[in-house]
Amino acid sequence: MSTAQVTPPAPHGDTSRPDLSLDPGHVTPPVQVPRGRVIFVGTGPGDPDLLTLGAVAAIAEADAVLLDSENLAAIFDHPAVSTAEGVRPVSIGTRENGKNLAPSARAKQVLKAAAGGGRVVRLVQGDPFLDGGVADEAAACVKGGIDFEVVPGVSALTAVPEYAGVALNNAAGTHFVSAMDGRITKSSSSQWAPTGTLVVSTRAGMVPDVAAAAIGCGRPPEDPVLITLGGGSTEQNSVVTTLAELPRAVAGADVDPELPVHVMVGPVVEHREDLSWYETKPLFGWRVLVPRTKDQAGPMTARLRSYGAHSDEVPTISVEPPRSPQQMDRAVRGLVEGRFEWVAFTSVNAVKAVREKFEQYGLDARAFSGLKVAAVGQVTAAALQSWGIEPDLVPTSEQSSAGLVAEFPPYDEVLDPINRVFLPRADIATETLSAGLTDLGWEVEDVTAYRTVRAAPPPAPIREAIKGGQFDAVVFTSSSTVRNLVGIAGKPHPNTVVAVIGPATARTCEEHGLRVDVMAAKPSVVALADALASFAATRRDEMLSRGEPVVKPSQQKAARRR
Repeated sequence: MSTAQVTPPAPHGDTSRPDLSLDPGHVTPPVQVPRGRVIFVGTGPGDPDLLTLGAVAAIAEADAVLLDSENLAAIFDHPAVSTAEGVRPVSIGTRENGKNLAPSARAKQVLKAAAGGGRVVRLVQGDPFLDGGVADEAAACVKGGIDFEVVPGVSALTAVPEYAGVALNNAAGTHFVSAMDGRITKSSSSQWAPTGTLVVSTRAGMVPDVAAAAIGCGRPPEDPVLITLGGGSTEQNSVVTTLAELPRAVAGADVDPELPVHVMVGPVVEHREDLSWYETKPLFGWRVLVPRTKDQAGPMTARLRSYGAHSDEVPTISVEPPRSPQQMDRAVRGLVEGRFEWVAFTSVNAVKAVREKFEQYGLDARAFSGLKVAAVGQVTAAALQSWGIEPDLVPTSEQSSAGLVAEFPPYDEVLDPINRVFLPRADIATETLSAGLTDLGWEVEDVTAYRTVRAAPPPAPIREAIKGGQFDAVVFTSSSTVRNLVGIAGKPHPNTVVAVIGPATARTCEEHGLRVDVMAAKPSVVALADALASFAATRRDEMLSRGEPVVKPSQQKAARRR
């Protein structure tokens, strides 16, 4: 049987070659439907900073994201973690009654998600094969004709003891046990006695079995034990006890029987106080109120988390289009027609407003070709980069309008063919940048790209937490965040530590009857987080020097007057 010879497609305008689509002997290759693919991704023990680059990339490219439990949803608060548009993580680890699903039931959900040919990311706490127990799900993928791969993660078995301050280089050896499901038998625990340190990853409901097995195989009942709950998260809590008292200690903690816990047994536990580094971070366990949206608060919340704090973002402003769009329309046309030498972006919202206007016109980032682009700081620069635009100028010192003016080049009529700068900004923005650029010889087209209005009040539980002193600290990054937060949620409780970015914000706090406890050394959100951590460390040292227990501001009984 002969087959028709297929020639390469002819260049545009070349009619010398035949149209093979009309040739009855031409065979059109079948469309190849992509096969489904499942990627088992280890997320580490609980700290999102332990995600690997491979994990971050897999999550960003996934068509579906399936979680072990709702506890893993916290990693999506990290500024480096994002999903594709329209992809919402779904928890498949538990039934409606809270009980864990069997591996076979989880496997069915994984196969269903991958059946359409998409890339499914299956997030697993710790390491997929060491901690997660997903071998059954992987085997089901093979049987179902679905390809799979594994992105290893930091194992909770080794990481949580280190987060708890337990050294694992014991001369008598360290024995690791993953016992998340099933029963602990006498044969499986027979090797527990000879080793110096025993580390067991299990669930709270199985802890009495762990204690009984350890004592039954020959470990003394008075053996010191450290049990850690929420290991690697800002809610980590460790309790020192003995093997004999271990079941009672867990019962006294009143935790969900399905909660993952780590049990560490052996003399090394006695040195834990000297080596504890995570639970002694300056802001460990502090609940910090951040009156900003999640995308604006990214760098600050990341720095606060590095000090052990948990942040709650509360939007205080809502961004809306300008009342009259004509000014933006003219500016965008002028940008495309080449009327500007520079475009200066002072916020993520300005980038978003211009991008939306471009999309209305059917334009994309290529329209910026030949233009110079400035960004007021790294967060704004990242928003531009996600659009495909690499800024030519980002301040290296102070990331503010004043910092941008200080590093902006003056107009040079020889080097600069055009002397005009497009400045899209908020309706309430200050004149600092516009005036500074004018002084440098530039003609500034100052355009209202968006309006800022006071946001809707936060949910009732957040309002009650603000007024009732459940937040340990609040960080104000501008005078408007002070006014708007007080307007939509009321004044923070007197016990709540108030930290501000600078003198102007401090004055606004005082005008609203708030006493300022902390001020950043420079006008930077990261510096503000550093200042709050320094305040907390000094406060802790003073309590210890007075022989007082170290308590968080939210745990103080007597309210301070502001």
